Amino acid sequence: MAVPLLITLLFISFASSPLAKAAQYSVLSYGAKPDGKTDSTKAFAAAWSQACASTQPATISVPKGSFSLGQLRFQGPCRNNAILLRIDGTLVAPSKYGVIGNANNWLMFEQVNGVTISGGTLDGQGAGLWSCKNSGKDCPNGATSLEFSNSKNIAITGLASLNSQLFHIVILGCQNVKVQGVRVSAAGNSPNTDGIHVQSSTGVTILNSRIGTGDDCVSIGPGTSNLWIENMACGPGHGIR
Repeated sequence: MAVPLLITLLFISFASSPLAKAAQYSVLSYGAKPDGKTDSTKAFAAAWSQACASTQPATISVPKGSFSLGQLRFQGPCRNNAILLRIDGTLVAPSKYGVIGNANNWLMFEQVNGVTISGGTLDGQGAGLWSCKNSGKDCPNGATSLEFSNSKNIAITGLASLNSQLFHIVILGCQNVKVQGVRVSAAGNSPNTDGIHVQSSTGVTILNSRIGTGDDCVSIGPGTSNLWIENMACGPGHGIR
């Protein structure tokens, strides 16, 4: 009788866990189209608004396919501290670099707590802006693909970032951030495409990742403390500095 009792107790324990109670929000339910052409920015913003307003843990799911997104801000604070953005597809920046080129960032999380990004690919489509800069013309500065600002308890796992206009991932003014199993890639002649930039942050861990861009693999800005980097494959690029 002990074994059935144990199974029952385990089932009850799982059923009452935060994971079992997580509210589910699919971007498709808000009008996102996985065709790589339709602007899905408003749909993603609506899904975030609902997840952020939830009083229980929330999961935003992005299925397979390509989703075209303009500049998007995921603003906190939220009513819960456990939001999972699960990406099975690809998020694609506008093909015309001027659309977000002066926006500083493409995807921005600000003042959030307990956000996890799992899987997926970010395609910054930065090649056009790189060509503009390398030609010596007057060009936009470019947008960072993904930034977390003034946030805490953040996890980024299994994410790929390709061809960012500027920096790929920025951690600014954050606490307790874990980046694991990410892949960052851009052409060797792409200007100022640092893989991960950490600044004014503490408790940042970067593990088991591969970064190859035209600039620093990891750049460390002022005000950074308690930064741990392990098992990093770096290059081409300027290393960690």
